[in-house]
Amino acid sequence: MRLKGKVILITGAARGQGRVEAHLFASEGATVHLADVLDPDGEEVAREIRKRGGRATYHHLDVSSEEDWNRILGALQPEGRLHGLVNNAGIAHRHTLFDTTTEQWERIHRVNLLGPFLGIKVLAPLLRAAGGASIVNVGSAAGMTGTFTTAYASSKWGLRGLTKSAALVLSDDNIRVNAVHPGIIVTPIVSADSVFLKAMADIAPLSRAGDPEEVATAVLFLLSDEARFITGVDIEIDGGMVNAAAYKSIWKQTTKR
Repeated sequence: MRLKGKVILITGAARGQGRVEAHLFASEGATVHLADVLDPDGEEVAREIRKRGGRATYHHLDVSSEEDWNRILGALQPEGRLHGLVNNAGIAHRHTLFDTTTEQWERIHRVNLLGPFLGIKVLAPLLRAAGGASIVNVGSAAGMTGTFTTAYASSKWGLRGLTKSAALVLSDDNIRVNAVHPGIIVTPIVSADSVFLKAMADIAPLSRAGDPEEVATAVLFLLSDEARFITGVDIEIDGGMVNAAAYKSIWKQTTKR
C-alpha cells in the first residue's frame, strides 16, 4: 500500500496509460480522481475501481481549458489536499515540419504543454496543503532526442523545461516535480502490429515495445515516499532506445547478430 492515504489526480485516465495508472494507484491505497474528455470511458474505469474495493471518482476535464481546471479545483476542495498530480493527457501527431498546419501545432501544444502548466498552477494550493506532494509529467522519448514529429516533439521538449522550472519554483513547498519519458508503448493508440512499432522495437536494446504497466510502476515510484529526495529529473522508460539505439545498430552490424 505505497500510496495509502494519498489523493491522486490523473489526467487522460479514461484509456490506455492513464487507465492502467488509475487501477494501479487505487490498488496501492490511493483515492484516485480520474480526469478526461472521454466521459463514458472514464466513468467506466471509476466504476471498475470501486467494484474492486478502491476509491475513485471521474471528472470531465479538457486540460487546455483553465475554466475546466478551476472546476476540478472546486471539486477537490472538500478533501482539502492533493498528494499527487499525474499530467498524463496528451495527443500524438506524427507529421513532419512542412506537413503540420498552424491549427495542428496549436492543438498539440495546448494539450501537451499548456495542459500540464495549467494543472500545476491551478492545483498548487491543494498540493501545498498536502505538506509534501509529487507531480509527474508524462513526456516522451520524442522529447529526449531528435525526431521527425515536429509539433509533438517540441511539445514534449517543452514539457521537460516546465518540469525543471516547476521543480525549482515549488521546492520550498516540498512539492517534487519529475518527468517520465516512455518510448514505444503498446496502447489503444499504438497498434501492436504496426510497422512503426516494429521498427522502434527493433532499434531498442531490449528489442521490444513496452507495456503500460511498465510506465505506471515508474510513475508509482515517483509518487511514493520512496522517491522523496528525487525532483527535477527525466526518466526514460524506453528499453534503452534513447541512450543506446545507435550503438545497438552498430553492434548488430559489426558482430553480425
